[in-house]
Amino acid sequence: MSADTQLVNASAIDEAAHRLDGVAVRTPLQLDERLSDLTGAYIWLKREDLQPVRSYKIRGAYNLIAQLPGAERAAGVICASAGNHGQGVAFACAKLGIRGRVYVPSTTPRQKRERMIALGDGLIELVVTGDNYDEAAAAASAEAAASGATLVPAFDDPRTIVGQGTLAREINEQFGYSPDVLVLPVGGGGMLAGCLTWLTERSPSTRVVGVEPAGSPTMATALDAGRPCDLPTLDTFADGAAVRRAGDLTYAIAARHRPAMLTVPEGRICSEMLRLYQTEGIIAEPAGALATASLGLFQPEPGQVVVCVVSGGNNDVSRYAEIVERALVYEGRKHYFLVNFPQEPGALRRFLDEVLGPDDDITLFEYVKRSNRETGPALVGIELGDPGTLPALLARMAASPMGVEVIDPGSPSYRFLVSG
Repeated sequence: MSADTQLVNASAIDEAAHRLDGVAVRTPLQLDERLSDLTGAYIWLKREDLQPVRSYKIRGAYNLIAQLPGAERAAGVICASAGNHGQGVAFACAKLGIRGRVYVPSTTPRQKRERMIALGDGLIELVVTGDNYDEAAAAASAEAAASGATLVPAFDDPRTIVGQGTLAREINEQFGYSPDVLVLPVGGGGMLAGCLTWLTERSPSTRVVGVEPAGSPTMATALDAGRPCDLPTLDTFADGAAVRRAGDLTYAIAARHRPAMLTVPEGRICSEMLRLYQTEGIIAEPAGALATASLGLFQPEPGQVVVCVVSGGNNDVSRYAEIVERALVYEGRKHYFLVNFPQEPGALRRFLDEVLGPDDDITLFEYVKRSNRETGPALVGIELGDPGTLPALLARMAASPMGVEVIDPGSPSYRFLVSG
């Protein structure tokens, strides 16, 4: 066991909880009727989206920065962030009167960038660099080494992990007993490592389930490989959990405790974000909806007490068009086709009358090429009134004299014609 691993223990987490008293909010636990009815278990939401920075990241960031000695405080701090950790650092800097610089990738939503500046209260400088978190992290590390400022890691530091682990302690205090299952979103693994540590020592009966986006299964990949390793590709949609490589320390802790790991498709995350908003009135960011989106893929036992952490609510409203689109495609309601229309009057009308169902809508119609005098291929987006009517629609398309090609969401054609 490494020296850093030994610094992550339940006693250190207890001390961090006292350090955070009056800084981090004791966020509510809410029984969720929709998810409880869906699973037959008692599903409670731990509302970390209600922290002052709208995510749990305040716990680790403040715990680290508050322990810096005077000389290190004077030199300032630097961090890399996809958005939420930077807000935690900004809040801590403002609270403690320390200057900081936050490196964010270009994929960080504007809403998160603006919040970092506002929370920093004049003490934070924002640097936008790189296309993903890992590139921003490399730039932040290089600048910290050159400037003498203290690097505040988002997850791979004992003080950060210990701060995030206060979440598990707080949940047990609020219940007065140990929940059966704790479901956590996982990016770099700081919250997972901290909660695993505290629960193993103080509440070993609680089962921990870690949930990652399908496009960035960082910790699951590391556990399967037996070491942290770079993902060959990375989907940054769930930006709060999109990390190319798990931390060395967070991996070591996870490998020791071996939590159950799940991956959730990004489309399913989007569907859950919309349900949280429409039913519970919760504005969750993609990573914040990971835990509840896993229900159905992970089936708790009837009557179990299950806590799902809503880890963050920093979602840019401008992203909702994409979120709705991804949800509709995932649910089988939205489909795209290349239709070879004859270049003659009435062709579109015949398509509407003979092919489209009574409850279907055309949401996109765009000619791809019109150089042929006889036919013109068009990209057509169709939203179904009922996903179950797709086979009938495909049968009518096959019987039509118009050539129709289905654009599969996983194909290069889809990414070029639709996503591009």
